[in-house]
Amino acid sequence: MQLGIDSFVELTPDPTTGVMVSPAQRMRDLLEEIELADQVGLDVFGIGEHHREEFLASAPAVILAAAATRTKNIRLTSAVTVLSSDDPVRVFQDFATLDLISQGRAEIIVGRGSFIESYPLFGFNLDHYDSLFSEKLDLLLNIRENTFVNWSGSHRAALTGQGVYPRPVQSRLPIWLGVGGTPNSFVRAGALGLPLVVAIIGGEPHRFRSLIELYRETGRRAGHPAEQLTVGIHSHGFVADTTAQAADDLYPFYAQTFSKIGKERGWPPTTRAQFDATRGVTGALLVGDPEAVAEKILYENEVLGGISRITIQLTAGTVPHRKVMHAIELLGTRVAPLVRREVAVATAGV
Repeated sequence: MQLGIDSFVELTPDPTTGVMVSPAQRMRDLLEEIELADQVGLDVFGIGEHHREEFLASAPAVILAAAATRTKNIRLTSAVTVLSSDDPVRVFQDFATLDLISQGRAEIIVGRGSFIESYPLFGFNLDHYDSLFSEKLDLLLNIRENTFVNWSGSHRAALTGQGVYPRPVQSRLPIWLGVGGTPNSFVRAGALGLPLVVAIIGGEPHRFRSLIELYRETGRRAGHPAEQLTVGIHSHGFVADTTAQAADDLYPFYAQTFSKIGKERGWPPTTRAQFDATRGVTGALLVGDPEAVAEKILYENEVLGGISRITIQLTAGTVPHRKVMHAIELLGTRVAPLVRREVAVATAGV
């Protein structure tokens, strides 16, 4: 199982002091975090595209290209690219370029996004929410398979044999499909034979088992081999020396961020009781000491029928850089070895 980290490059004030680092400092901190994740042996780092004041990640490929020059092994991916409001030609070019810079470590996770700001920003109609994504995904996959592209659709000018350059180092640039809880999205990923990333940011992960089985069954019926139908999980979490410390470190930032989003969407403010319940034994949050987080990851692997990757968003808000760095160190040096050892033992016993 691959373990990694996701970030939206959050830029929020400290909930207690109100102090906020500069955007330039936040970006320097992020690159140090990615560099450390590579050094401690984590497998992947993802940057999620957002177009809001509290995030600096409107251009993930640019950030990842900077990280590529400071890392050697870690895979670098979007998490996600909001494909519906982007141009698939440009997306492919950006990530093919990243693949060249990183010497074959680039990936793309595409999705429709959890926020809608990019649609009006780039002149797209939300009434076309699903058709935009479906059509643009079709074009992106066409570009991946063909240097010279013949394609037509409703939302973009046709391509009539133009070449799309550069081509990546990897013969097939990895493209994952990022989903929430919509069954049709799981079906789409299965039918296309694309690897799947499920965002599980609340509730209980076991509830997604039936949707993951739907994805795998759809893929099987479409003729895709089982090894192609891989599942990754994205969740929020934090790691510290003790479980109590991890919870106390994350909660103020988590509550600040989710209360703001909740207010926009008509939800009540996040409480400590809700937070503590969600980090419980069967909840979605991966918060605790290294042993507790490893145990929760192994639990999710079991209840979801086997997963290939799990990435943790450590910064639900601008958690102090030194604490994030320590959490990354613990993930790489203590959590990852525990998980990999247990998964290897379980696999050998099958």
